[in-house]
Amino acid sequence: MKNSHRVVCAGICLGTLLLAIVAPAKSGKPKQTQGASAQKATLEVLKPRLEAIAGKLQGNTGIAVEDLNSGERFSIEGGKSFVQASSIKIAILVSLLRDDQQGKLHLGDSIAIHRADFVGGSGVLQYFNGESDSLSLHDLAVLMIVLSDNSATNYVIDRETIAHVNATMDELGYKTTRLNRRMMDAVAQREGRENLSTPDEMSALLDALHKGKLLDAGHTKMAIDILQIPKDTPLGRGLPASQPHADKPGVLPGVRTDSGIVPLAGRPYVLSVMINRAADENAAEKSIEEISRATYEYFRSLPKN
Repeated sequence: MKNSHRVVCAGICLGTLLLAIVAPAKSGKPKQTQGASAQKATLEVLKPRLEAIAGKLQGNTGIAVEDLNSGERFSIEGGKSFVQASSIKIAILVSLLRDDQQGKLHLGDSIAIHRADFVGGSGVLQYFNGESDSLSLHDLAVLMIVLSDNSATNYVIDRETIAHVNATMDELGYKTTRLNRRMMDAVAQREGRENLSTPDEMSALLDALHKGKLLDAGHTKMAIDILQIPKDTPLGRGLPASQPHADKPGVLPGVRTDSGIVPLAGRPYVLSVMINRAADENAAEKSIEEISRATYEYFRSLPKN
């Protein structure tokens, strides 16, 4: 009886052991839980990495990152208002294309170019003859985004009006994103009237643009195509040369910004970085580049959806 009892116990114990080994392999639940934990841990790793990069810089830094597949996001000083410099031109572009879509204007409309209207800073329009030239609103928008042409931007602003761009941002829910002056307006700058947004709002604006929530399919494609025309940007310098990026940087004394969509195959994401009061502007640009590189490495490491 004792031997028989031992055999039965041994059989039960062996069966239990085999069940414990085999059961997890048959069930997907433990693996899914482990994968979710690993992804969560990676998300927790990324934020301190970006905080560490920003912490090395003398200045105020805001960052927002969003996974365009899952909607997962985080931000650092995300609700803080930052001077945008030329990154505000993303909002102007959205407002312009929205008005074309609604028939309030037409991108093919010709705008007369006058030398008296030209302003300095970035761009090529200031070098045109300006006496008998005209350009379409579409071409002015391309100059505004790709070459950050300030004269072209002012023609677009004058057609849209500052009040209307801000009303469009209000309608879309971006209450802090504000166009407060034309480009190269020295008087407005002295008065402290700057173009503003937050990392959270700019990343949300780009997320909505990517998902077709702001414009119809044709205008959405047009906006992203224009933003994606190759140009040298700090966000782009943090990416492989072959990786497209649909972004718009901004530069002013003490200010460096860059916000955009990175359509990484299978893991597209939005990154918005804003630096104000930078003691070292070159270091600020390198910081955006480093943040971009770290963010790209994180998304590249995730499973492709």
